[in-house]
Amino acid sequence: LQEKQPIKQMTTSIDLSFLYSEEAKKRTSSPIKTTMKYFQDPDMIFLGAGMPPAELFPVQSLTFETHNIKNLKGETSDVPLVGTIPRDPEENSVDVPIARALQYGNSRGQVELLNYLKEHTLKFHNVLYDDWDIITTTGSTNAWDSTLRIFCNKGDTILLEEYTYSSSYEAAMAQGINCVPVKMDTDGIIVQDLDNLLDNWSVLYPNLPKPKLLYTIPTGQNPTGISLADSRKPLIYNAIQKHNMLLIEDEPYYFLQMPKYNINGENPLEVFPTRQSFLDKLCGSFLSLDTDGRVIRMESVSKTFAPGCRLGWIIGPKYVLDTYWNLHEVSIQSTCGFSQAIISGILNRWGQDGYVDWLIKMRLEYTQKRNWCLDNLFKYLPKRKDIIRIAQPPMAGMFFTLYIDISKHPRFKSGEIKTTSEFEQYLYQVFVNNGLLLALGSWFKVADPTASASSTEQLGNLVMFRGTYASITPTKMENGMKILGETISKEFGL
Repeated sequence: LQEKQPIKQMTTSIDLSFLYSEEAKKRTSSPIKTTMKYFQDPDMIFLGAGMPPAELFPVQSLTFETHNIKNLKGETSDVPLVGTIPRDPEENSVDVPIARALQYGNSRGQVELLNYLKEHTLKFHNVLYDDWDIITTTGSTNAWDSTLRIFCNKGDTILLEEYTYSSSYEAAMAQGINCVPVKMDTDGIIVQDLDNLLDNWSVLYPNLPKPKLLYTIPTGQNPTGISLADSRKPLIYNAIQKHNMLLIEDEPYYFLQMPKYNINGENPLEVFPTRQSFLDKLCGSFLSLDTDGRVIRMESVSKTFAPGCRLGWIIGPKYVLDTYWNLHEVSIQSTCGFSQAIISGILNRWGQDGYVDWLIKMRLEYTQKRNWCLDNLFKYLPKRKDIIRIAQPPMAGMFFTLYIDISKHPRFKSGEIKTTSEFEQYLYQVFVNNGLLLALGSWFKVADPTASASSTEQLGNLVMFRGTYASITPTKMENGMKILGETISKEFGL
């Protein structure tokens, strides 16, 4: 796999620390943690920190088995890859030794893992400034919460896609931050709406401070399943740059990209003759456009390994990540030592090429799951786009969205159900009673803080439901789509 070569190189990122919150401005590094650089020095008699002795850690070694990918078709060998992580450092070892992994310190992340992730980053992105760095997190939820604390005071304003990950929205609202939605279409954020919003902010939102950042999930967006068109990314970055903001690029689904779904024909699985051919099919990133150091990219192993690992990382300017480090030292301390040791051990044994092979397998598996879902959706859904339609066949991630027009429903026509909110709850319960669970669109909707309650209804007469194809067997998926189609037909008298 060839590395992407930088198009342009800057010396350093620009200073955006004026955007820091009052909390971040007050916080300094932990004095006791400054002694950690001496802990590994064998000539230092280290009496400076209260650290339990490694010989009393009950776990003395870790042995794991993992898939051994044997080709670019995602096929695995019958013989698993086995690795053992020792307690103490060993010469020429790629492992994070247990004695260090389970000890205090290393709040930025274990060096073996960080070195791997930096090389991984450069293979997939053109980082355009020199002083970039990586810090580990306990996943993107933690990374986002830390980001809000570092950059936002109560009463500050941020922009989010009009439908977004509910936990991200709730985290901001709980901190008293004004959340303003940006409109989307089937290609993601509408650039003209973003430009109009920012250029006319004082007229549109005279009582709100101008936003500090835009939060976006560009690839396989949660909940819509939409992927932001590459052609829009430079325009969005230019708008953020013009208004001196940050852009938070949350990319948990980046490696779950897929080819376009053909509604009226065959959908064979892709063939990748080389690893480079896989890399060439991936969409671009905001990180690769960032000349200023104003993009904070959040990544995670929750979709490529497992969510229970609680391991992710942030990519950004080193001085900014130093501020995250200061916060981590008094909050999460560090990412779980077990997770770092095991995942670092797997990745370093796979190597960069081996991880790409695993990502190819992930792409093929998710493509197949997406195809099963949509094949059955179009098979069983009533052919009435005026009543129900899919927003856009997803090309990444694990979600699809449905829009249902309540104006065609008998209970709406009779006046028994008057609002989209009432209908959404009604239909949700009907689905549940029939053995099918879909997520409500209202759970993900960002309410405009200046709008009246009557204007926060969903899209006119449309209600949105989100479904997932990630962890459902083909048989259950077909049964679910059959229930969906039968329920809609019965409810609308088709």
